[in-house]
Amino acid sequence: MPDGSSAPRVYTIILGGGRGERLFPLTRDRAKPAVPLAGKYRLIDIPLSNAINSGFRDIAVLTQFNSASLNIHVARTYQFDIFSSGNVEVFAAQQTAAGGGWFEGTADAVRKHMLQLIGKHPAHVLVLSGDHLYRMDYRPMLKRHLDSGADVTVSVIPVGRSECREFGILSPDAEGRIRAFCEKPATDAELDPLALPESLRGAWGLAPGQFVASMGVYIFRFETLRQALRDRTKLDFGKHILPALIASHKVVAHPFRGYWRDIGTIASFYEANLALTEENPAFRFALPDAPVYTRTRFLPSTKILDAKVSHSILGDGCLVFGAELDHCVVGVRARIQKGARLKETIVMGIDFHEEDDVRAANRERGIPDAGVGPDCVIERAILDKNARIGAGCRLIGAPGRPDADGDDWFVRDGIVIVPKDAVVAPGTVV
Repeated sequence: MPDGSSAPRVYTIILGGGRGERLFPLTRDRAKPAVPLAGKYRLIDIPLSNAINSGFRDIAVLTQFNSASLNIHVARTYQFDIFSSGNVEVFAAQQTAAGGGWFEGTADAVRKHMLQLIGKHPAHVLVLSGDHLYRMDYRPMLKRHLDSGADVTVSVIPVGRSECREFGILSPDAEGRIRAFCEKPATDAELDPLALPESLRGAWGLAPGQFVASMGVYIFRFETLRQALRDRTKLDFGKHILPALIASHKVVAHPFRGYWRDIGTIASFYEANLALTEENPAFRFALPDAPVYTRTRFLPSTKILDAKVSHSILGDGCLVFGAELDHCVVGVRARIQKGARLKETIVMGIDFHEEDDVRAANRERGIPDAGVGPDCVIERAILDKNARIGAGCRLIGAPGRPDADGDDWFVRDGIVIVPKDAVVAPGTVV
């Protein structure tokens, strides 16, 4: 519920229940919202932080695949004290006497938790995606929703004609009421009827030729949502629920002009992370008035010994000695050894500090240390949590390189990926 005693009760739902196939192998062992981000965060921290900073503190995260690490992260991170209202819960797919089973789409996920939602007694429901990177205050969107008397409000971003085939494109009238919708239009014949009125284009500051696309951020009047979900053939918000409601209810667009990226694919995830290493990135985590929250860890500061580090982000508790890092994102507790050279690489870090005696025992058994071993050359790569890269490995991705699967590595979108807990033998060349 947003701050203020007179504000209507709003319940927030974050959708994170899909298999995350576009992010495989990062989602092989974890739910998509639990994928690490920017050295110390997880994807779920973005929508949760946006909601909390907006005053929306009654939240559910819907998931079904590999949700153990997500449950632990949410439970350890998002705890409100006894003197304030609010709660963050994880709703997982489940079998019940009334039915249940796996979610078959975004709308179906909410439908299967309707009993829990009814029990929250919301007036409105804010629906968010769990794989987008952006910072947004949802209160202006709620105000527009209430002032316009809308049944549904959809947050929209401007996109060029060439980008439209990747989005759901909306066509609002001069007052901002959505009159038409097309999911991923592929031809001019589909797209041209969705052009915006000039008066609206001017009011929203849009350039000639721009269209507006759904961000996957919705506010529903609860009764509207409840009625729409009674039709069990409608499985997805973007494909089924939204087009049906445009024809029968008042659906309004809310313009958003800040940074927004869908990071649901390996390529987009990789590019969004590396963009954070720039001097003035388009998205900044360091905003005092709207912080991004994550789990509190009691780790020492990162130690850098005889290393060269350029345009890189390092999480807490890392040890980098005698190595070179160029445009890298390095997660907590990462260990990068002498002579290693990393470029345009994401190292997600380690879940534990490996003591000297443990490393010595592992070496006797031929197991490399956790982290990046000496004299490795790694470029255009993602090293997932707890990966062990033996000495002298060469893992080098390249744009246009075809996808491939190895014993302890994958190539997706020209990026070499070492999955969580994998061991890459010394001298491996990928």
